[in-house]
Amino acid sequence: MNALLTQLAFDDLLADLRHARRSGDLGRLAFVAYCEVRRWARDAGQTALADRASELVISSPFASRDLFLEQVDKLIIGLEQAGPAMGAGHVTPLALASMRASAGSAV
Repeated sequence: MNALLTQLAFDDLLADLRHARRSGDLGRLAFVAYCEVRRWARDAGQTALADRASELVISSPFASRDLFLEQVDKLIIGLEQAGPAMGAGHVTPLALASMRASAGSAV
């Protein structure tokens, strides 16, 4: 069950980051990158990804919004690549919905 919770947390984190990116919410992107991605990456042993998330927020200010968003896009790609490495493979949306439903009924 721990692997399921880890996968769900990863999927929620990635969805939150993608949503903030699509909506252009720079504050939310900075918060999710620094607090959530960095924490998840450290827990998953992805130190390079954790360092990238940290640098995204605490490094010198970016020259433009577009440069910041470019770095966010690279962070999302890194997160997507790190996700499958954490387990036996990616869980399909249908399987994930089924796992969520069974987890909800078990409570």
